[in-house]
Amino acid sequence: MDTTEAVYDGLKDAGIDFIVSVPCVNLTKLLNMIDDDPEITHIPVTREEEGIGICAGAYLGGKRPAILMQNSGFGNSINALKSLIELYEIPLLMIMSHRGTEGESIVGQVPMGESTPLILEAMDFKFFTPQTAEAAYDDIRLSWELSEEEGKPVSILLEIKYW
Repeated sequence: MDTTEAVYDGLKDAGIDFIVSVPCVNLTKLLNMIDDDPEITHIPVTREEEGIGICAGAYLGGKRPAILMQNSGFGNSINALKSLIELYEIPLLMIMSHRGTEGESIVGQVPMGESTPLILEAMDFKFFTPQTAEAAYDDIRLSWELSEEEGKPVSILLEIKYW
């Protein structure tokens, strides 16, 4: 199973029908697949916290939202995640291209790459780091269920070696 197709299939099987994205080279193929899917509304944004707010509104309007972004932008969205998404118990699936991990060529990505799991743990948000396409597919489906049950965001961290 192709790694990108596994993420796409997991999103589809989880019933995700609304996706906000911030550009990322690792997500390009996935974003193209989403753009070609008439069953998914895709809203590109320039800032992660903007995307979090749009996802909240989409959920309140009856959609099943996800945001696709780099973990480097995750830090931009912490306040919106805690004071909006968690406070109002809004389910949200966060698919993150986890930059700064093994194989990273840009040294500036490493500090946030190392900190991302620690920040998620400190925020009491569950996350998964699948190593295979099959695991990603399963983790995405499970993550949406957990997010609905707990009313909190759940993240999928896709490290460089995943791609």
